Amino acid sequence: MPGYKFTCSSCGWTNDPSPKLLSCGLCESPLDVKYMGDLLPSVLPRGWSGPPIPLPIDRQEDHLTLGEGNTPVVKLQKIYDLIGVELFAKFEFLNPTGSFKDRGTSIMISVLKSMGITELVEDSSGNAGASVSAYSALAGITANIFAPTTAPNPKISQIKVYGAETHLIEGTRADTTEAAVRFASENSLPYASHNLSPFFIEGTKIFAYEVFEQFNGDLPTDVVIPVGNGSLYLGMWKGLVELEKKRLIGTLPKLHCVQAKSVMPIAAAFDGRNWDVADLKATIAGGIAVASPPRLHQVIEVLRKSGGTAITVNEEEISSWHTYLPANEGIYAEPTSAAAFAGAKKLVDSGRINAGARILIPVTGFGLKDSPP
Repeated sequence: MPGYKFTCSSCGWTNDPSPKLLSCGLCESPLDVKYMGDLLPSVLPRGWSGPPIPLPIDRQEDHLTLGEGNTPVVKLQKIYDLIGVELFAKFEFLNPTGSFKDRGTSIMISVLKSMGITELVEDSSGNAGASVSAYSALAGITANIFAPTTAPNPKISQIKVYGAETHLIEGTRADTTEAAVRFASENSLPYASHNLSPFFIEGTKIFAYEVFEQFNGDLPTDVVIPVGNGSLYLGMWKGLVELEKKRLIGTLPKLHCVQAKSVMPIAAAFDGRNWDVADLKATIAGGIAVASPPRLHQVIEVLRKSGGTAITVNEEEISSWHTYLPANEGIYAEPTSAAAFAGAKKLVDSGRINAGARILIPVTGFGLKDSPP
């Protein structure tokens, strides 16, 4: 038996792990991985020499990797001159398929492969679909990827080039999810949703361990993350809490959430404002255009526990930073990543991040994959 259980993110219900179990048997909330006792990990990420990282993989040979992780952190001097706060960027777009999603996918596909899965279903607006396609190819797993017809062409092409069965769905992002869930049910296949899989966050939490090592334990005061479903945001927090329990860090950073004003369910919920799917508008930040994030309540909980803020940025602000970053810092980021920089400036300008802060922003995806016309 593995050294972990699935536990409900809301009511605490627990169950043995299963590749097809994605929600609580009592309240239907998303599930998390809970390790039993002081688990000593037998699997280490590529090149890792830092604190032990609990992972849901029993054997090193089960760990499938394309070399994800160990992304560099770079101090951005020109932005410091612009906003007056020390700012660092972690280049997550240097992961194998061009986005941070490879962190979660590596662990999720490794576990599913070890459970004997040979075919799966996923839905994505692009980055997660490409990532799942690549790691499924490595694992010898047939991947059925559902994506909206409005997804950027470079991302669809990337999904296809890895050999995935690509299903393009007319309609909204929610329509794409419904089609994927229906296909998985009708064909008795696991729905390997990066939004719901408890294993995915176990991969993204490694981000926190890397930041701890790269800053020699002297963590940034604030981390500003673009948030759609929240897998990197929640993974960062889980990793930080594990490090805190090991007494390796004292004060935890504030984790801030940035959303597009056009699609703002988390920011609205955090501020107690009304927002509904009917209020959704188009945004160039497609990676965070998630109208109904299934882990919303968890993101809100982390915002409050970490002392963070949820903020929105408009299309002009996103576009401005999408242009500024390559022209001034040499960083060609997706509009989704540019949104985080726009949000950081607003947080500083409003005083919600103070002048003595040290900010970290993950550049979550590469610009060539998603650039507005």
